Amino acid sequence: MLTPMPASLLLLLLPLLLLLLCRSCFCQYSSDQCSWKGSGLTHEGHARDVEQVYLRCSQGSLEWLYPTGAIIVNLRPNTVSPAAARLSVCIKPAAGSSGTNIYLDRNGKLRLLLRDQDQAQRKVQCFSIQEGALFIEAVVHTDIGRRITAFQYELVSDRLGPQAHVGGAPCQPCSDAEVLLAVCTNDFVARGSIEKLEKEEEHSSVTVELRRLYRQKTQVFAPGGVRVRRWTGHIKMSLQCGVRSGEGEFLFTGTVRFGEAWMGCAPRYKDFLRLYGEAQRQGTNPCHMDTD
Repeated sequence: MLTPMPASLLLLLLPLLLLLLCRSCFCQYSSDQCSWKGSGLTHEGHARDVEQVYLRCSQGSLEWLYPTGAIIVNLRPNTVSPAAARLSVCIKPAAGSSGTNIYLDRNGKLRLLLRDQDQAQRKVQCFSIQEGALFIEAVVHTDIGRRITAFQYELVSDRLGPQAHVGGAPCQPCSDAEVLLAVCTNDFVARGSIEKLEKEEEHSSVTVELRRLYRQKTQVFAPGGVRVRRWTGHIKMSLQCGVRSGEGEFLFTGTVRFGEAWMGCAPRYKDFLRLYGEAQRQGTNPCHMDTD
């Protein structure tokens, strides 16, 4: 006959049972395969532990509290199409991110991507998905301060190369075919004018006023008028782009990266109408656009 366990002994064993349970479940969640959150406290006494993390969405986030040991983050799209091999990965550290060095791990060879002290600058880092997984290694500190390594990630087209997503696409004229394709595939397409140009440390930013908003992936442009339908917003671009304000009407196209609009092809609207009309007559338009 089994003797019931005394209540006092059960209370003493409960913390130990909870700790063992926490270790067995790795204290992480990733219910939608897009984001991961974990705690290095589960590595206490096992500082050389390395965990594998698998993320299979086009965008998401990672948050690692009290980093200890290392984690390997495998970023892969949830598809097996050949285009998946031609993607870039961009990561943007969160404010206050620290506690680790971030490497690219390709077949056991590490390349430093972000040092611990550099994460506070929140600079976007991009690399080809073929370059490997992220190896995130905790930095040993003598104090017991609270540290969190956190970043957002996005998978983007590799057509212009990874660095095109760091400081914007290179400033070179788009061909007619590239303009027409951008209208069909870019994250935003809008017609309007440049109101103001500001030069920042690593890029330029233009304030635009839009007469027509054909498409936007996220709400990067906001309504700017009541009686007359207008939108306003900011578009970032490389410092090398020779853009000026007050020079007529443009068709703006581009991508959205971490909630910010980046300029792609931006022909004058009259030039776009010419090439669009010509493509219509030849039957070579990749998609239809209302130009009225």
